[in-house]
Amino acid sequence: MSIDLSAASAFMATHARVLDRRRYQNLLGERDPESTLAALAAYRNPDGGFGWGLEPDLRATESQPGAALHAFEVFAEVADSVRSPQAVALCDWLASVTLPDGGLPFALPVTNPTGCAPFWANADSTVSSLQISAIVAENAHRVAVHDADVAAHPWLDRITEYCLSAIANLGPQPHALVLAFAARFLDAACKTRPEAAELLDSLRIHVPANGLLHVEGGSPDEMMRPLDFAPLPGGPARRLFEPDVVDAELHRLANGQQPDGGWSVDFASYSPAAGLEWRGYHTVHALWILKENGLLDG
Repeated sequence: MSIDLSAASAFMATHARVLDRRRYQNLLGERDPESTLAALAAYRNPDGGFGWGLEPDLRATESQPGAALHAFEVFAEVADSVRSPQAVALCDWLASVTLPDGGLPFALPVTNPTGCAPFWANADSTVSSLQISAIVAENAHRVAVHDADVAAHPWLDRITEYCLSAIANLGPQPHALVLAFAARFLDAACKTRPEAAELLDSLRIHVPANGLLHVEGGSPDEMMRPLDFAPLPGGPARRLFEPDVVDAELHRLANGQQPDGGWSVDFASYSPAAGLEWRGYHTVHALWILKENGLLDG
């Protein structure tokens, strides 16, 4: 297994947006994290939320829960060396759009749907979505490990309660994305909520031994895979799979580097810009997983 970082660097310079180029440099320890936060700030709105295509298939300008998850990803990536007050401000904004039951809508109303995926543009903003709530909360919990203000924010406790309750009441056939994001949320939340580990065991009946679940409504070959459920080592989510399954997926991920140096995605994009941006994003994500699992120097 060999990663060509020179080719990856060339790919990022040629294809990726500035934010992901900064994230890539931060991942390799080549730049200060403040540069990454500065690139993220370009997507921020005065209300404290994020929009402007931070979620590549949601190109509308207004703040959205889908963009919040990507902002928290960045805050988490730099949190061990620098904390941003924008993370707490994002919690404030999320609290302002959280629904009465404690969950987030899949998306808020989209003013201009140009370049947006239909599932974003046509989402029901009056109903809570476990899918988006779980993945936003997962990344917020990752930030909270290093940021006491995020950890103590009332919104994080509220969204955590919603997710725990919704996962405890999953139906018999949860969507693959809901299932994967629920597992990731529980893996992150278990550090402060012991019941999360117990709930993870209840997901086992829905997850095949090989961890492969087709994404209903997606591309024919779009799958959730073991590393979508449990990208990080050491947490209870890894117990959903045998070690050899995880090892095989890590090798598969490493071997997924394309001849141009980047990684590809298995889902459709809804604009030419998104097609490029997803590959840059996924290249950083792939290398982050490999690094967190001890398979990438830097």
